[in-house]
Amino acid sequence: MADLRLYVEDDQAVMDNGILRLTLSIPGGTVVGIRYNGIDNLLELNSPVLNGGFWDLNWAEPGHQGTAGVFDVLDGTGFKVVVEDEEQIELSFTRPWDPSLQPDHSPLNIDKRFIMLRGSSGFYSYAIFEHSKEMPAFNLYETRIAFMLKIDTFHYMAIADNRQRFMPLPDDRLPGRGEQLAYKEAVLLVDPIEPEFKGEVDDKYQYSCENKDNRVHGWICFDPPVGFWQISPSNEFRTGGPTKQDLTSHVNPTTLAMFVSAHYGGEDLSLQFESGEPWKKVFGPVFIYVNSVSDGNEALSLWDNAKEQMEVEAQSWPYEFPNSEDFPGSDGRGTLSGRLLVYDRYVSEQPLPAIGAYVGLALPGETGSWQRESKGYQFWTTVDEKGYFGIKNVRTGDYNLYAWVPGFIGDYHCDVSITITSGCEVDLGNLVYEPPRDGPTLWEIGIPDRSAAEFYIPDPNPKYVNRLYLNHPDRFRQYGLWERYADLYPDGDLVYTVGESDFRKDWFFAHVNRKTGDGAYEATTWQIKFQLKHLYEGETYNLRLALASAQQSVLEVRVNDPRANPPQFSSGLVGKDNAIARHGIHGLCYLFNVDIPSAQLTEGDNTIFLTQTRNTSPFQGIMYDYIRLEAPPVSNS
Repeated sequence: MADLRLYVEDDQAVMDNGILRLTLSIPGGTVVGIRYNGIDNLLELNSPVLNGGFWDLNWAEPGHQGTAGVFDVLDGTGFKVVVEDEEQIELSFTRPWDPSLQPDHSPLNIDKRFIMLRGSSGFYSYAIFEHSKEMPAFNLYETRIAFMLKIDTFHYMAIADNRQRFMPLPDDRLPGRGEQLAYKEAVLLVDPIEPEFKGEVDDKYQYSCENKDNRVHGWICFDPPVGFWQISPSNEFRTGGPTKQDLTSHVNPTTLAMFVSAHYGGEDLSLQFESGEPWKKVFGPVFIYVNSVSDGNEALSLWDNAKEQMEVEAQSWPYEFPNSEDFPGSDGRGTLSGRLLVYDRYVSEQPLPAIGAYVGLALPGETGSWQRESKGYQFWTTVDEKGYFGIKNVRTGDYNLYAWVPGFIGDYHCDVSITITSGCEVDLGNLVYEPPRDGPTLWEIGIPDRSAAEFYIPDPNPKYVNRLYLNHPDRFRQYGLWERYADLYPDGDLVYTVGESDFRKDWFFAHVNRKTGDGAYEATTWQIKFQLKHLYEGETYNLRLALASAQQSVLEVRVNDPRANPPQFSSGLVGKDNAIARHGIHGLCYLFNVDIPSAQLTEGDNTIFLTQTRNTSPFQGIMYDYIRLEAPPVSNS
């Protein structure tokens, strides 16, 4: 096994373990070179926009509107060798907060680390962000580590077994070769360099992935056959829980490790710091893995090897080698276990194991707050067939336990503070979740799984196709599906008849506006028609509306009178997740409970009217997760 060597010059630090050679700028800490398997540099250094490998963030001062703030490449001002021995090199690039640079630099102390191990085909990177009591207020919208790969070398991208393909070139997106669509990220390829891509849409959001599945992704070069992969062995440092979606790899070619972003959540997922608020968090480490084969015909096997390496990294978590007191190894962490049951008296007389439930620890908060929580660490697992769960390697601190159960609405919240200490083994015993329920189900639409994927997803307009998603389980990732609503319902709106309609075929996946002309849209009202065989007079019925997504929307509910003013219910303005435009099928979830007095209903035919009233954009709309009408409890007697 080759020796591990460090070379430090005036403006560069080079780590070499005989497998790859990593070059970083001093004191900035930008990755300017990765030499591997005969390729002098895997990174692009000649792009007019972004080059190399770098940490960055996006931030703004309080009061800033939106989530597009100041782009800050985290160039270090100090450099230090933290570890240098036969087995490991760890380098630190620091940038203490400088008040005089605040218009350009965020009020944070930054410590970026890079680690190379002897015999390892790759390197690790993590960063420590600190907001101290002396620092002013600010909002942090995004932070990540990005790698811009050689444009003429890497053409094949892989995110999952069924999400990989040859990709267009960055020049194909430029005016003349590409035509921008409804937003800058989506481009129709009209004259690409490689004719095979003509007529396709390229959009980085089509390659988003949920945190729980976002474990390895990257690129393959075929000559020589080399793979470049970003591996995330843990989700503890990511925001928004296991189903939060984010970017992965996309055209340029780019590969990203996203730690904080407003994608599929909006400003609710930004980190908002008060003046003098102390905070520190470690993002990463993530592993940048490179691999190769000798036979070009076997190049695609590099993906399988990358998945195997991902499992190795995950089993090694938490790493013992990072040389920072801010990153505890396994002996500095604790374990939590328990059993989660779910009790719905209209489903079963006894509590049932919450099979498949997601159970997690996050900072103390309200029910469901884990969706928006972004400053702390989160630790998630799933429940087994008997309801048992265990969460290992939890960092010390105070947490609440949260959960949600597929097949049942709402969120479980154990608001008792759970304190994790080094080496502790906390057993919570049996926990019982009682989902929202007043009476028996009269009818239901959809599946309560926090997603709209089960509803009708149309074929894309043939002019706007990504061929990867033709006949694909993720067909919702095609561009422009929101516009298909007007094609399917050019005059009247959706009408769903309980007992006759099938939500898989008759319930459009997104409640969107109808396009009526150039830049003109009108609000739409959907109808649910149903019959009541018996009316419980003087009682209250309950309509449960679980939303999988909302974008600048107001949902109004009316019962048997489409012009009732005021409506029976209004959600008020909700949502900034932009999941409709970004092909997400869900964003942040909401649950609304609408009381319907029996006086509003009749024996026989009834109609519920659902109106999304905001109509200045094609992307204002909601995605339903599940709708249920419950009879009054008296009907069970």
